[in-house]
Amino acid sequence: MDKNFLKEHYIKHYGSCDDVLFSYCPYRICPLGAHVDHQHGFVTGFALNYGIGISYSINDDDLCQVVSHNFEKRKRFRVTEVLEQQNDWCDYIRGGVKALQKHGYILKYGINAYIFGELPVGGLSSSAANIISFLIAISKANGFKLSDQELIDYAYESETEFVGMSIGKLDQSCEVLSKKNQLLLLDTNNGVYRTIPLGKTNTRYEFLIIHCGAERLLAESSYNIRVDECKSAAFITNSYLGIYKKFSDTFLRDLKYEDFLKFKDMMPVAFSKRAMHYYTENERVQKGAKFWAMGDISSFGKMVSESGKSSIELYEAGSTLLVDLYNIIVKIKGVYGTRFMGGGFNGACLAIIDPIYESSIIEYIKAEYAKLHPEYKDNMQIFVCTSEDGVGE
Repeated sequence: MDKNFLKEHYIKHYGSCDDVLFSYCPYRICPLGAHVDHQHGFVTGFALNYGIGISYSINDDDLCQVVSHNFEKRKRFRVTEVLEQQNDWCDYIRGGVKALQKHGYILKYGINAYIFGELPVGGLSSSAANIISFLIAISKANGFKLSDQELIDYAYESETEFVGMSIGKLDQSCEVLSKKNQLLLLDTNNGVYRTIPLGKTNTRYEFLIIHCGAERLLAESSYNIRVDECKSAAFITNSYLGIYKKFSDTFLRDLKYEDFLKFKDMMPVAFSKRAMHYYTENERVQKGAKFWAMGDISSFGKMVSESGKSSIELYEAGSTLLVDLYNIIVKIKGVYGTRFMGGGFNGACLAIIDPIYESSIIEYIKAEYAKLHPEYKDNMQIFVCTSEDGVGE
């Protein structure tokens, strides 16, 4: 992230300042573990060499002013107030402040902040990166430092309790805990994680992020509906087993796969499909982690493509644009694996590729996508990415 760029835009919005500070949080990708963290499943992830940066100055009162490069209008609020949801892009940041207040942190000073996201919105957990980079800034402004776990927990609370998203802790954990060129393997049921170095191999790899050209906020998509369908499958199975829990306390992780299979034909097809994705995806995560540790990138990539197929056929999360991108990319020589990122309701696809074929892969994707969706060919963007460390120490 170019600090001169961030400072230049800070000055543009707020005027010259001698004490411009900076905070940063990387985006994340999740090659395996799609759509399972909200059911307390296993996930994998990497932090990327792109992210969200903030240039800011500390105010001498409690006023916060926030300008985003990616969204319209300057937002203002006071960190000493009881904040309420405003149904705009700044709710994620307000939610972070609300989490700090809830956990007893005394906030006296606001900040003037300029926020810049290096990649288009959609599929890379920009909301979590936004919150975490802001939490780092506002905590520094008020003289304290948050632990890695606090960054994860408070960003999670911002999205679940304040914004109202039924997410898990995949995004925040990847952005905080990841290590360069190591696969993060996280059990979202208990927070236990490990980073797995790539086993000995002569195979090279890099990531492509292919943005479809259309953006959509997760809260506006069918994300929460899919979460409820997963929980409904668990709730129905529990009922047949004579186990009664509150719907809010019901998760597929608490059910044995064999028990689900006994009753999968006694529930709506949509519910059983979501559950089948959950159980098969957890299995892919475990296999994929072993392949990564062995240095078998090719087999790891095949697991990623199988995850993409399951997301389309069983989880039914992909928009037409992302499904078309998946079908284009999965057949290209030099692509180890591909799937779309995030909730899959527009946004970006991930491709893990052999760098030797980078140019031909990018050229082919652009040409084939333009044939199918000429209206998006000028908006579609492709970024070459690498694995980097998360923000944690």
